[in-house]
Amino acid sequence: MFVLLLPLLFIVFVVTVTLCSYKLGITKTENPKLAALLGFLASFAPPLALIYLAVLLFKDDVAVV
Repeated sequence: MFVLLLPLLFIVFVVTVTLCSYKLGITKTENPKLAALLGFLASFAPPLALIYLAVLLFKDDVAVV
């Protein structure tokens, strides 16, 4: 049972980072799919993923014209 716990937590982390990257990418970037892809790739290195989410969080919103 404990053998499955770590991969399950990792999968949940990857999905969470990807979804958060997409949601932040909608308002903070012009291309949310690319932001989600970068978040997905960064989630394989958890410290890098958290830094990426922090950068997206503190980035200014994109003005919609």
